[in-house]
Amino acid sequence: MPIMPVPFMRRVRKLLALFPPNWCLAILVALDGYAFMHPVLREVRAREYSFWLAIDNWHEVMRVVGLLEIPRLVLGMGLQVIALGLILKARIAWAFSLVLLIGIGTFAILDDHGRAGLGIYTLVLVIALIAYWRRFDRASVTAGSLFAVVSMLSLVIYAVFGTLYLGSEFNPPIRDAGTAFYFSIVSMSTVGYGDITPHTGTARLFTASIIILGITIFATSISAIAGPVIGGNLKRLVKGKFSTAMRKNHIIIAGATPLALSVYDGLRRRGDEVTVIVPAGTAQEYPAAADLIEGDASSVEVLRNAGVARARYVLALRDDDAENAFIVLAAKEATGDTGAKTVALVNTSKHLEKIRRVQPDLVFSVQLLGAELLARAISGEPMDSQTITDLFFTKAAPGGKAA
Repeated sequence: MPIMPVPFMRRVRKLLALFPPNWCLAILVALDGYAFMHPVLREVRAREYSFWLAIDNWHEVMRVVGLLEIPRLVLGMGLQVIALGLILKARIAWAFSLVLLIGIGTFAILDDHGRAGLGIYTLVLVIALIAYWRRFDRASVTAGSLFAVVSMLSLVIYAVFGTLYLGSEFNPPIRDAGTAFYFSIVSMSTVGYGDITPHTGTARLFTASIIILGITIFATSISAIAGPVIGGNLKRLVKGKFSTAMRKNHIIIAGATPLALSVYDGLRRRGDEVTVIVPAGTAQEYPAAADLIEGDASSVEVLRNAGVARARYVLALRDDDAENAFIVLAAKEATGDTGAKTVALVNTSKHLEKIRRVQPDLVFSVQLLGAELLARAISGEPMDSQTITDLFFTKAAPGGKAA
């Protein structure tokens, strides 16, 4: 298999950095929503402004636009709004987009007006969202609010237009938008004053659907907004034995240095699960949603609480070389030689040999790396990927000798 040249791969990475997948997916979702509701917009634009002013009842509007086109408009506008949540990488926006896209795809494929192409495009978009599901891992109050607004507006539109369409089947009959809106709110909130009642089977089923959807949307909207607010505190409450049981195949980072924070961000972008250990009372800039434990990472008990027995790596990235050595020793004591691999940071080059004596799997020295890269650049020596890998990490051989 031919290997792509390094400059080409570098350009691809720069392009991906300029256009993150969540932004691209958000734009594609918004375009899908616009394409889906375009027939309705085209019908509206085809009529002059004076035509719409001359219409004096809602039945005429529904006759011109079409009652079945209202769900199309609601779904399309919903995708336009929820795309903002995808930009924020909100998990609820991702889930809500999938639901709307599945509805749009089904509607488009079954449509009699030859819109199968839109259905296929929507299906591809659903697959892309599923493929990038790890990118959407945030609990956002903003995205929760968007979800609540879109859900409530969609239900209100459905209830008002449906009530107007079935207006003669209520007692007394509903003829105007104000009364329809009043009945919709009363039904959605399950207050039920009894001043307006359905007297046909169709109207009763429609009213029941408003009540059921109202209860569901109210409950999910409250959880979508309140969940991110209380999520941080709840996460702190359940940390301990419950969180330890859920940690598996993760990476443990010990330290709150700028390097540790950068490594954390890089691993999370790649979809790795990370647990961070920082000393109690230490200032740190990790995200609020980070799986963070306050304690001494050189303690076997703290490492066990962090799930070291099921971890893949333990990264000792403290700014003190002695502490990094003790962390490596504690990790080996907690898991043995067949447990998680250990990586030790060497802050001062003169301590390199001392760190090697504790036999971490990988030794990383920023000073030696920078010095060697600069020397090679000045002397014009070539640097391939294997050379850079060898410079980044110096394996520790048995007996404390460098590999």
